[in-house]
Amino acid sequence: MAIATTRWDSAEHLKTEEDIQLYLEACLEEAGDDSAFIVHALAIVARARNMTQLARDTGLTREGLYKALSPEGNPAFSTVAKIAKALGFKLTVQPTV
Repeated sequence: MAIATTRWDSAEHLKTEEDIQLYLEACLEEAGDDSAFIVHALAIVARARNMTQLARDTGLTREGLYKALSPEGNPAFSTVAKIAKALGFKLTVQPTV
């Protein structure tokens, strides 16, 4: 007898602003030098929020946003910064401890 499974979608579990903040913090900590991991985390948050509204808020097209946040995408830092700002986050630098 085969085991039935369902596909896990992290975006479905990001219900509150706190959930999103904690998720992004965990992803940033886990990512290390892997920028693709961070872009993937932003894509998940974008889907959890509302991709169409995020496109409006960033001034990017919806298709452009999907492309930038896709596994094949390689967004410029300015695009990542626009997305973070539109999601209500500020990119900051702090010393490592």
